Amino acid sequence: MDSLGGNILPLGLNNKLLFAGLATALCAVIGLSRLSKLAKKTDGSPNLVKSLLLFCYSCFIKPHQGDTKGNQQDALESFYGSQADVYDVTRKTLLKGREDMLALVAAQLADKDAVKKGRPHRRVWVDVGGGTGWNIEAMKEFVDVPNFFSAVYLVDFSPSLCEVARKRFARLGWDNVTVVCEDARKFRLEDYETDPQTPRTPTALQSLGYFAEARPQYGGADLITMSYSLSMIPDFYSAVDSLTALLAPHGIIGVIDFYVQSKADFKFRNHTGGLVGRHVGFLSRVFWRGWFELDRVNLEAARRDFLEYRFGTILGINSRNYTLGRIPYYIWLGCHKKPFSPSSLPHEVVERIDAIATESPYLGPTASPATTLSRAVQRTAPEIRSKAFQTAVANLSSNLPLPAFFYQNHHWRIYYDDQLQKHTQFKDEYIYAFTWEDTRVDERLLKLSSNDVVLAITSAGDNILSYAMQSPARIHAVDLNPTQNHLLELKVAAYTALDYEDFWKIFGDGKHPDFLFLLINKLSPHLSSRAFQYWLSNVHIFTKTSGGGLYDTGGSKHAIRVFAWIARIFGCRQAVNEILTAKTLNEQREIWRTKIRPALLSRIVSGFVVSQESFLWAALGVPKHQLAMIEADHAKSEAVCGPNPTAKNTRSHAIWHYMVNTLDPVVEETHVAADNPYYYVCLAGKFSRQCHPDYLSPRAHAKLSRPGALDGLRIHTDEIDEVIARLQPGSLTAAVVMDSMDWFDPGSRMAAQQIGKLNRALRMGGRVLLRSSARVPWYIKEFESLGFSARQAGDREPGRCIDRVNMYASCWLCTKVGNLPPPTPAMDGGEGVDIERLEI
Repeated sequence: MDSLGGNILPLGLNNKLLFAGLATALCAVIGLSRLSKLAKKTDGSPNLVKSLLLFCYSCFIKPHQGDTKGNQQDALESFYGSQADVYDVTRKTLLKGREDMLALVAAQLADKDAVKKGRPHRRVWVDVGGGTGWNIEAMKEFVDVPNFFSAVYLVDFSPSLCEVARKRFARLGWDNVTVVCEDARKFRLEDYETDPQTPRTPTALQSLGYFAEARPQYGGADLITMSYSLSMIPDFYSAVDSLTALLAPHGIIGVIDFYVQSKADFKFRNHTGGLVGRHVGFLSRVFWRGWFELDRVNLEAARRDFLEYRFGTILGINSRNYTLGRIPYYIWLGCHKKPFSPSSLPHEVVERIDAIATESPYLGPTASPATTLSRAVQRTAPEIRSKAFQTAVANLSSNLPLPAFFYQNHHWRIYYDDQLQKHTQFKDEYIYAFTWEDTRVDERLLKLSSNDVVLAITSAGDNILSYAMQSPARIHAVDLNPTQNHLLELKVAAYTALDYEDFWKIFGDGKHPDFLFLLINKLSPHLSSRAFQYWLSNVHIFTKTSGGGLYDTGGSKHAIRVFAWIARIFGCRQAVNEILTAKTLNEQREIWRTKIRPALLSRIVSGFVVSQESFLWAALGVPKHQLAMIEADHAKSEAVCGPNPTAKNTRSHAIWHYMVNTLDPVVEETHVAADNPYYYVCLAGKFSRQCHPDYLSPRAHAKLSRPGALDGLRIHTDEIDEVIARLQPGSLTAAVVMDSMDWFDPGSRMAAQQIGKLNRALRMGGRVLLRSSARVPWYIKEFESLGFSARQAGDREPGRCIDRVNMYASCWLCTKVGNLPPPTPAMDGGEGVDIERLEI
C-alpha cells in the first residue's frame, strides 16, 4: 500500500499529522471569522497584519454565499463585502503592473494632444470594474486627473467597493468622478453625458430605446480601462462587445489582467503585436488556472483572445509577477478595428501605407469603396505589392484586425512575420550597436537632395539618421535582423519624444538610469509593439550600473571585450586612456607605436584569437565568403608574392596583414580623441561630447526632432532582394548596400539576381554605394555586365587610409547607365534562375 500510495510515513504518524492539520485549520477559521467581525466594527481601516489575515480568510477559507440567488452582484458582494476596506492594502503586491498600464495610456493620450496641438476638447475616461477607485487616484502620477479629464466614470458591480470609491473621491475632492454601481454590459455613456455627439437617452425610455434603436457605432470615451476585472466577468463576450460602442473613434482602451496561454493558441496570429514571453508552460498553466478559479478569477485564453479579436492592438506586453511565484499577467493597449475617421475605410489606409512602402503612386478614393479597391488592384501589379498589403488584405477578408503595425501612431515600421526562422535565427540579439561606415564619406559621394529616394542597410541606424539629415524624399532602411531595426526605431522615437540631454545619455553615454520611465512615459507612443516589448525586456542595458551600457552589447561587444582583455594582459590599459586624451596626432602615434601596437598586432593574438572563423563571425560579422576574399587578396599581395616575401599564404598571416592595413593608417592619419568616433567608442565604451557620430550632435537633434522630420522613413525587416523586388521600378535614386555583397557565394547567381533587381528599382543615373573587403571584388564585373558603370571611390593600398573606419579594402560607386530587358515570365524562380527572370 505504501508503494502504491507513495506514502513513506507510518500510518499512525500520518493520522496524527492529519488531526493536527485539521485542528490548526479549525482554529484559523474561528480566529479569522472573529477577526472579520472585528474589522467590520472598527471605524478606521485595519492594520497591515489584520488586513492580510482578513484577505487570506476571504480568499481561501470563507465560503461564498451569493450563489443561492443566482445573481452575479450577490456573488461579488459575498466575496468583496468583508474585505472592501482592506482591498487596496492587500492587492498592492498581487496586482502588479497597474501603474505601468496607466502610464502607457496616459502617454498615448498625451501624444494625441500633441498632434492636436493642445486644442481643448472634452475628454472622458471610463474605468470598467474600477472597484475602490485606486486606478483613478493612481493616475494622478501621470496626469492632473481633475483637469485633464472632463468626466471620469467608475463602473463596478460591487456595492461595497463602490462605497469605498465614493469615500475616496469625496476625500480627494474630485467632483468630475462619478461612481456607477452597475453591470458593465448595461452602462451607457449617453445616459450621463449631455454632449451633442452622444445624445442622452431618457431613463424612463431606456429599456424601450435599446430595442427600438441600435446603439451608435462609436461612443464618446477617449479612454477605457480594465484593471484585473476582465478575468472576473462571467459573460465576458458581451462585456467586451459593449466596449466597442463605448469607445470614441480615436479612443484608447487599456487592459491589465492575469492570463495563461500556450504558444499553440497564438502561434499563427499576426495581429497580436508580438509574442515575446506570452507562452506559459503546461504546469504553470494548470496550477495558476486552478488556483485562481478558487476565487472565481478565470484565466482561460478566450478572454484575451476575444479582446484582441474585437479591437486593434497598439501595444501588447507579457510579464510575470516575480514577487508572488511568477504569476503571468499582460498589459494590452488597443483601439477600434477601424481606427480611422468614419468617412474612411480600412482598405484605403492599407493602400496608402502600401504606396509609401513600395514607392507606388497613391490615388485617393474618387468613387464608391468597392470601385476604389478594384481600381487600386487594376492600377498596381500584384508582384509589387508589399507584404504588409498582402497580409492586411488576408486579415480584412477574414474579419480579423489588421496587424498591430497598422495601428501605430507612426508608420515607420513595415509589417513582418516575427515567427519566421530567418528572423528568429538571430536569437533576439543585434550584431552592431553602432555602425561601421564613415557617413562623412557617404555624404560626399552621394550628395543627397530632397528628390532622392534612398535604400540602405539599417545596421545600427547611425547611417540612416545621417542620410535623414540631408532631407531626402524617402529612406528605406532594410535589415533581416529585427533587433537591428528595433535599435533604429528606438533612436527615431527618442528624436521624437526626448530632449537632447536624455537623447545623449541613452546613445552618447550608452546609459540612462531613468530609461524605464522614459520608455513607458515618453517613448511608448512612438514605438511599434514589437520594438517596445524588446526594449522593455532589455531595460537593464541602459540602467544596470555595473554593465558597460549600450556599446557593450550585441555581437560586436566580443571584439571590444577581446581588445580590453588583451590590454589588461599586456599591461597597456593606461596607454588606451592616453590615446583617448591625446592632444595631438603625433602624441597619439607615439602611444600606438610603443605601447599598444606590439600587443594588439602580435602574431599570438592574430593566430589564436582574431583569425578564428567563429570569432570573426560572432564579433565582427565576417561571413566565410568575405573571409575567403580577404585570404585571396593576401595570396596575391606583395607580402606573399613580391621579390622579398614577408608573409606566408595562411589565414593567420592574411588576417594579421588585414589588421595592420586597417589599424596602422587609422592611427597614423586620424585623431581618435577628436574626430574618430568609430574607434573612440571601441576604446571608451561610449562617445564623448567632442567625438561622436553626426546623428548625436545638437544640430542633428534640433533638425530631426521637428514634427514630420522623419515621416519619409520606412523600416523594412526583410532581405534586400525582397524589398527592392517590391519597389516600383525606377523609383530609387541611391542604394547603400555596405559590404553585404561580400556575403554572396561567387559560384551562385544570387549576386547577379540582386544586381538585376537593383537595376530595375533604380532610376537612370541612380547609384549603388558599396564597400568590400577585397580591393577589386569579383562582383564588380557583374555590375558592369548588368547596366552599371563602376568607379572605385577608395582603394586601401598598404599604408593608405580611405576613411575614418578603414575597415574595408575598397569603396565603389556603381551608376546605372542602362536598363535591363523585361523579365521572362515563363522562367521559374530560384537560386539558379536565369538573370532575365527577375521578380519585380
